[in-house]
Amino acid sequence: EKQVFQLRAHMYQARSLFAADSSGLSDPFARVFFISQSQCTEVLNETLCPTWDQLLVFDNVELYGEAHEMRDDPPIIVIEIYDQDTVGKADFMGRTFAKPVVKMSDEQYCPPRFPPQLEYYQIYRGNSTAGDLLAAFELLQIGPGGKSDLPPIDGPTDMDRGPILPVPLGIRPVLSKYRVEVIALEHHMLSIAWAGGPVHGSLDKQHTFASQDLPENELLHPPLNIRVVDCRAFGRYTLVGSHAVSSLRKFIYRPPDKKAQHWNMTG
Repeated sequence: EKQVFQLRAHMYQARSLFAADSSGLSDPFARVFFISQSQCTEVLNETLCPTWDQLLVFDNVELYGEAHEMRDDPPIIVIEIYDQDTVGKADFMGRTFAKPVVKMSDEQYCPPRFPPQLEYYQIYRGNSTAGDLLAAFELLQIGPGGKSDLPPIDGPTDMDRGPILPVPLGIRPVLSKYRVEVIALEHHMLSIAWAGGPVHGSLDKQHTFASQDLPENELLHPPLNIRVVDCRAFGRYTLVGSHAVSSLRKFIYRPPDKKAQHWNMTG
């Protein structure tokens, strides 16, 4: 028996990807394969922790079998990560697999199963680990009423991104403003990247900083990637070495609550 579905792939972020370029960085994008269809995220340049924040919608996915089989044992989704080269074919960086959360047309779109929660999927390059993908996948059956019966995609909208759909509210993490400061005890030529962007603000030669919107859930924070480069003639740079601080949790400083302080002084 034929069943028709819509697949929604919520591709939020990847971290600790393989450095495919001589610079110690990559230009990653993800390709999602499901049954006979595939779609790609946008390419993000020079990062090992891309935040795509992108929803890929696969319409009119036809599957054959009993309804309960589809719900309990849906087909596997294949996700491959590539490095986009300026010239030539994109380089394979790793692969992971996922199973979507399935909603049949007679089920309600409500907790605890929906909306699906973001989770990490281990990326493999051969037998070696090659990073993590933070994503969520849902397979929604299209009933007699057609697509109008599907749950709406709940914003946000970003006009600057054109036709690219961001991960909907309720699935995307709640964000707060964070600032990272890096102090080098000795002066070296450092290239520091955090949350998909460079740490380039400078208070002095040894003190750099950057501000980013990050998830309030500290388990979802990306690592801090540090590269040491050697400056050569004619503006050329050679990578000397790199290091990733996988978790900044122990370095987090939270300012005291002024309201609590006031209450303690007056109470």
